[in-house]
Amino acid sequence: MDWTDRRCRALHRALSKHALLYTEMVTEGAIHFGDRERLLGFDAVEHPVALQLGGSNPERLASAAKIGADWGYDEINLNVGCPSDRVQEGRFGACLMREPALVAECIGAMRAAVSMPVTVKHRLGVDDQDPESTLFSFVETVAAAGCTTFIVHARKAWLKGLSPKENRDIPPLDYDIVRRLKAAQPGLTIILNGGLETLEQARAETLTLDGAMLGRAAYHDPGILGGVDRLFFGQTTPDVTPAQAIETIRPMIAADLARGVPLHVWSRHMLGLFRGQSGARVWRRILGEEGRQRGAGPDVLDRGLEAIKASAFEREAEAA
Repeated sequence: MDWTDRRCRALHRALSKHALLYTEMVTEGAIHFGDRERLLGFDAVEHPVALQLGGSNPERLASAAKIGADWGYDEINLNVGCPSDRVQEGRFGACLMREPALVAECIGAMRAAVSMPVTVKHRLGVDDQDPESTLFSFVETVAAAGCTTFIVHARKAWLKGLSPKENRDIPPLDYDIVRRLKAAQPGLTIILNGGLETLEQARAETLTLDGAMLGRAAYHDPGILGGVDRLFFGQTTPDVTPAQAIETIRPMIAADLARGVPLHVWSRHMLGLFRGQSGARVWRRILGEEGRQRGAGPDVLDRGLEAIKASAFEREAEAA
């Protein structure tokens, strides 16, 4: 939440034509009573894109799914993995791992309301649950309602004692149990999430699983997405570079600036674009400082790109 908004997704789409992108989690209550353009609006260039919902009321989730379908999303995903206190108070997110029958009821209602895929993103279990029994029974119960795709964050969630941030790092990863889940349910699509840092690591995991989801790695180092279409979708043309991605989205940035949208709305998602490359620190400083200033425009991006080029030239000269 507050990360993969429509500008972030546009940047990521400029790096990969084929990766399936996900929205921030949107609660069904927000969809019914909030600003739908702000919550659901997206650009057609983002396809394929999935709407991620939060909630636990079957009827309201079904209605929210229908609204999402009418807005043109390609998939509806139910979040059963978020561990925040606010989410728990609303009886959705990871706490629903304790109520697989309710999740199945929600999935059944959502599937009846829309013709597109309805998927679930979840954890191995919560608190003192034993994943060896919880995970397999949860998936079996929800699959009986017609769900065929499960995105498994390969960690438990500790709803008591750990913050949401700590829940992303402290509970140990267990990829092997996800592989055993796939072996036990060969007819289901099982996608691995959690702790994947590189495309090569993700590619290796898809040799035994059906897919991989990148979260923080894709956000903090979005440049790696330029290799997705080659590694996962058979693209034979060169990988998309960060500079090429910026040129692709320039018209969208210009249109937003003309409407009074500040540059920071875009530039905050670009800070890690050149991560690991010469000049990356200067790029982050320019965007982080100048991109926040009132009236900042595309020239900020140009100065950042010039710094990258200059740094690369200096490095080549030193090597020579």
